[in-house]
Amino acid sequence: MTPITFWFDPVSPYAALAFERLPAALAGCSCVVDYRPVLLAGLLKHWGQLGPAEIAPKRDWTYRQVAWRARVQGSALQLPAAHPFNPLPLLRLLVACGVDGRPNRRQCERVLEHVWHGGAAADDPARLAALTAALAPPRDPRSEAVKQALRSHTDAAIARGVFGVPTLELPPPPGGTAPRLFFGDDALDMAAACLRGDPWFETGWEAAANRPVAVQRPR
Repeated sequence: MTPITFWFDPVSPYAALAFERLPAALAGCSCVVDYRPVLLAGLLKHWGQLGPAEIAPKRDWTYRQVAWRARVQGSALQLPAAHPFNPLPLLRLLVACGVDGRPNRRQCERVLEHVWHGGAAADDPARLAALTAALAPPRDPRSEAVKQALRSHTDAAIARGVFGVPTLELPPPPGGTAPRLFFGDDALDMAAACLRGDPWFETGWEAAANRPVAVQRPR
């Protein structure tokens, strides 16, 4: 089976939508999914980006589009009471739950539903305590080892070229060295086509990105 990695941060509504649709999108593909929590803020800082919620008009659009996409997808997704919020306690809980800091799908589902179902505050201390008790992680989410593991996940994502979440990582093609990265909940079908051997990926993948830069905006 092909090993693939699902990089995500529960702060992202697109990660929640992609997580819900992932089994259907990959139906019939011989693969195993490794769920890897990362700090989106760390990715954004490294690549010099602002998050969608940090640009006022884009924030409005994001919430409208997410509500629409959830409706079309038949998802119960609902925005939390306030967004964005600090996702670190949830990320550390996920890392504390999993073997080598890699939670299983059920654990990821519980955390994403905590945020994106019901409309409550994702960072409410009482709710966080109840979620932690329900998941019963074998490690203390507040421990330095867990914090370091989350930093290591984020560094590993950056090293692979991950710039946002959700990102689905597929192994390099035969003879290649770089993994194939599919960003966004709307890229799941593209990733599935690659897994199923769509011939476009033999030449189209590299050709599409092989473009000279005509001008660069000063920073």
